[in-house]
Amino acid sequence: MQTLVHQIAEEIAAKGGSSWYAGGYVRDRLMGRTPFDLDIEVHALPLDTLEKILRRYGTVSAVGRSFGILKLHVDGGDYDFSLPRRENREGRGHRGFVVDLDPSITFEDACARRDLTVNAMLENVLTGEVLDFFGGQQDLSGRMLRHVGPAFEEDPLRAYRLMQQSARFEMAPAPETLALCQRMDLSELAPERVFVEWSRLLLEAERPSMGLETARKAGILAFHPELAALIGCLQDPTWHPEGDVWTHTLLVVDEAAQLRSGHRDEDLILMFGALCHDFGKPDTTFEKDGRIVSPGHAEAGVDPAMRFMSRMSKDTSLLEGVEQVVRYHLRPAELYRVRDEVGHGAIRRLALKVKISDLVRWARADHFGRRSEDALNRDFPAGDWLLARAQALEVHEAAPKPILLGRHLLERGWTPGPEMGERLKQAYEAQLDDGFENLDGALRWLEEKHE
Repeated sequence: MQTLVHQIAEEIAAKGGSSWYAGGYVRDRLMGRTPFDLDIEVHALPLDTLEKILRRYGTVSAVGRSFGILKLHVDGGDYDFSLPRRENREGRGHRGFVVDLDPSITFEDACARRDLTVNAMLENVLTGEVLDFFGGQQDLSGRMLRHVGPAFEEDPLRAYRLMQQSARFEMAPAPETLALCQRMDLSELAPERVFVEWSRLLLEAERPSMGLETARKAGILAFHPELAALIGCLQDPTWHPEGDVWTHTLLVVDEAAQLRSGHRDEDLILMFGALCHDFGKPDTTFEKDGRIVSPGHAEAGVDPAMRFMSRMSKDTSLLEGVEQVVRYHLRPAELYRVRDEVGHGAIRRLALKVKISDLVRWARADHFGRRSEDALNRDFPAGDWLLARAQALEVHEAAPKPILLGRHLLERGWTPGPEMGERLKQAYEAQLDDGFENLDGALRWLEEKHE
């Protein structure tokens, strides 16, 4: 990568331009992190000339050409090259800007359009010189996220970027930057852009709770009332000595982050589920006989969780997955309390509703997101018990498949129709309840039933 970029930079320099690593690349390198986003800003060169140079090295996508951005595809790698630009707000929303491309813009003016000081540095590709006009290196040392200038306020999406970056980089937002965020109208943002920022927080941060606290301080929760309602919602100190539901949720998302599998779809369900799992408590919590209780909060949490999620995403599999987390997150503890009465059929039927290995993972995050003695000791007997039972029955990863099938009945002279369908349904119910374990047993059951 470096060799290719240097080669291109040398050709750009021969045409009178200069090439600079920009944005997150410079920030990550100075933080000692491996940079993933390669963003190269080219100064003093027309866009047409830059495009001609890049086409000699690979395929160029001009999708972002109106914004002065060209994407170079080479051997499976992507490289973003852009011209410096000015942006003037003329409308609502994240896209309400008029872009002015000008290769002669000064370096300082080019950096001034960026959001945070730590993202507003340039590093010369050929010489390694770093340009830092707004104190980005100082803020990196002080672990502070500070806006570059008042233009920060013009793009409300930056409030969400502040949220996720504060957690991903474990840096504190500056008070004056939080104050700017509090004045922003976030309701005008495109849902898919908001979803991207929430996803980055929940998938990339080791401690997503830091971003949630930034969201609270920045006024973002005013646009997510389901989250705001968790603040100050009391819990019984016997079970939740950590405090209110908001505090518990912060702990749960951090625990869930340690259980991510690396599979994006699974992890989105896990993390959004952890965020939403107790949305039912504000409407179900009251005091009874000196104790704080929230009966039925799992079921009650489904509707607010779906409202929260559907404002950002229409992904049916994600919404269904989050609904399962909210609806079933208490099931391991509920079954464990009556474990001596739980038969194989109950475990098998649970596997019909939810993947039990996932359920235990969700519930483990919820359980460890407390400050009770068993949670602090990392003991979760309910989850261990349920997973062991499900593994013994070989239903921890999927529901049991029917043993007796339609073809078995057809071979014995049955005629397709409602009666045959009803008998297959009865057979599966019997199978779930230990009526038989293999095809021979299923056929014996069929003979007895038919007689």
